Amino acid sequence: MKILIFSDSHRELKYMRKAIRLEKPDYVFHLGDHDTDADRLERDFQTLPITAVCGNCDSWTDTPDTRVISLGGLRFFLCHGHTLGVKYGLLRAIYAAREQRADVLLFGHTHIAEKEEADGLMILNPGSCGYSMPPTYGYFILEEGKKPVWGLRALNG
Repeated sequence: MKILIFSDSHRELKYMRKAIRLEKPDYVFHLGDHDTDADRLERDFQTLPITAVCGNCDSWTDTPDTRVISLGGLRFFLCHGHTLGVKYGLLRAIYAAREQRADVLLFGHTHIAEKEEADGLMILNPGSCGYSMPPTYGYFILEEGKKPVWGLRALNG
């Protein structure tokens, strides 16, 4: 199973569409700013499951701030991160993910792509797939009985 992770698209769908066509994922997570971009992707790729959380630019929506999704044997904690202060450190987000017994913490908001591991918790910020250059996104490849392959990729503009 291949999962793509996008954040901070800010109404720019070109790079997400390009990544989906290139990667052919089985699932997509959108971590906010603008969560309506996830709705637009759902219309473009009607058979592709997409789960979104709202960001700080999504105040008009009823999309939740956080979600926990179980896929391929992993529990993913999704958030944009603005309500957990990720621009000032990851401690609150890590605690929130651990409270949910998550294996993976996914967040955005900073527009800075990063990947790290903290005491067994996989932490990934896909950066921004909007107007940042280069646009970036995250991925997870999950195969039964194998360790997850995960990381970050950049697209050429």
